[in-house]
Amino acid sequence: MVNTISTPAKDFFAVINERQSVRKYDPNVSISKEELRDIIEMAGKAPSAWNLQHWHFVIIHGKEAQQRLYPIANHQQQVVDASAVIAVLGDLEAYKNTDAVYDSLVNEGAMSQEIKERIAQQIEAAYRNKQYARDAAFNNASLAAMQLMLVATAKGWATCPIGGFNAEQFKQEFHIPERYIPIMLITIGKSVAPARRTTRLPIETITTWIER
Repeated sequence: MVNTISTPAKDFFAVINERQSVRKYDPNVSISKEELRDIIEMAGKAPSAWNLQHWHFVIIHGKEAQQRLYPIANHQQQVVDASAVIAVLGDLEAYKNTDAVYDSLVNEGAMSQEIKERIAQQIEAAYRNKQYARDAAFNNASLAAMQLMLVATAKGWATCPIGGFNAEQFKQEFHIPERYIPIMLITIGKSVAPARRTTRLPIETITTWIER
């Protein structure tokens, strides 16, 4: 029998402390499309430059599809044992979202047409620089990816971000349009073993204070 899990939402600080990169999953535990939709919807509330929402999610859900991903992800067993794998893509052409993001605000009277056009010009100018487009895709999609993992943790699921995969093979196998660039894979499922123990650098190492 295939099992599913459901856990009440957790305190935010508990989520921060509990989220770990889990690499060993119970292959008999499934996750529903509805649960995945809920997690992704919450991930999509992450901040983004100009609110352009520079992300796209490819959900690899089902053992047959996950087996297709297995060699692309360097034969990592977690890819097939997880309940699903979510590929986070960055949008290199997020400027095309401008009207979808701002027209409703104009129609509601929350923003003037003049301000909307001014913002659109700023966005268009920024996206003439291909390096900016790439940087924005990575930066903003990564914000959504982190939020996705925190939401999953709050709902009782384990996750692991994966950077070790062949992005070009992924694009070819799953027919990804040139508009999108693969940022990372995220496995999601039920843990069967503790995450690998990690240490954190002391705050003195990771901070510089400028007070005048």
